[in-house]
Amino acid sequence: MTEQHRNRSTEAFFGRRKGKPLRALQASHLETVLPALRLDLETPAPADLRTLYRHPVDRVRLEIGFGGGEHLIHRAVEAPTTGFIGVEPFVNSMAKLVGHIEERGAENIRLHDDDATQVLDWLPDCSVDQIDLLYPDPWPKRKHWKRRFVSKANLDRFARVLKPGGLFCFASDIDSYVNWTLMFCRDHAAFEWTAENANDWLIPYPGWPSTRYEAKARREGRKSAYLTFRRA
Repeated sequence: MTEQHRNRSTEAFFGRRKGKPLRALQASHLETVLPALRLDLETPAPADLRTLYRHPVDRVRLEIGFGGGEHLIHRAVEAPTTGFIGVEPFVNSMAKLVGHIEERGAENIRLHDDDATQVLDWLPDCSVDQIDLLYPDPWPKRKHWKRRFVSKANLDRFARVLKPGGLFCFASDIDSYVNWTLMFCRDHAAFEWTAENANDWLIPYPGWPSTRYEAKARREGRKSAYLTFRRA
C-alpha cells in the first residue's frame, strides 16, 4: 500500500496477504491470466466503466473481498451482460477465482489484488450500479473495530461512486457487525435501508449461492443477515 493510503480513513482492512504455497497451475494463472484482468490504477478510470470489458455490458457491479470467489463467479456467469469488478488482496483467494474464470470462460470480470479503497478512489462519480460487501472480516475485538470496512469514510466513497438508486448489499453472520452497519448507514444521509418487514433481512438475495463462509456459520449455529441499502 502506498504511503498516501496510510491514515485512519483508509487503514488496511485486511489481514495476511498469503496462505499456503500455491499449486503450479495457480501460480501460472496469476502470472499469465491476472495481468490481463487487473485494473490499471496508474491511468485515469474511463468515464464509462462499461468500456473496461471486451463484450458489451449494461451495468457494473463491484464486489469487495470476494474470498474464494464462489459468489463472484456465480454472478458473472449468471449475468453475462453485467460487468464485475472483484477486489481481493489475499493471494490464495485471487488464485482460486482466476482458476474459476479460466474454467468457466467468464469474460465480464476485472480484478484488483490490493486495498479496495484504491479502487473506490479511482472510480468515477456515479459509475457503479451495485456494491457487494459479503462476509467481510468482522474484526471482532473492540480494539480492531476501526479496521472494519464499513465506516463513515468508506460510505462516503460508496455514495460517490454509486449511481442514484444504486445498491449497497452487505451480508454477515456476526451480530455486532450487522448492527454496526445498520448504525453507520442509518446515520449516513446517502443511504436508505430497503427492508419492509422483519424477515426481509433474514432472506438471502435472489439467486444466492451458498458460500463456504455461510456454511461455516451455520455449522457453528450462527444466522446470517442480508442487508440492502439504496443510494438516494
